[in-house]
Amino acid sequence: MTIKKILTEPNKTLRQISKEVVSVGDEERKLMDDMLETMYAAPGIGLAAIQIGIAKRVIVIDVSKDQKKSPFFFVNPEIIWKSES
Repeated sequence: MTIKKILTEPNKTLRQISKEVVSVGDEERKLMDDMLETMYAAPGIGLAAIQIGIAKRVIVIDVSKDQKKSPFFFVNPEIIWKSES
């Protein structure tokens, strides 16, 4: 696994539209492993692939409150509902 550089505003890469992931293979698994390592090192609770310069629709999140890591991996996530407030 490799810790990647996290891009910050005003980097134009962050405004790119990420591409849909057609299938999850070894390349995507390595990407998600690298994203987790990068996120934990930051430290943070979530990271999108575009934040490390990869325009793929992939997000990793870990909101566990204890020392035990419980990451979630999202491929091609969609917002299907939002509150009015």
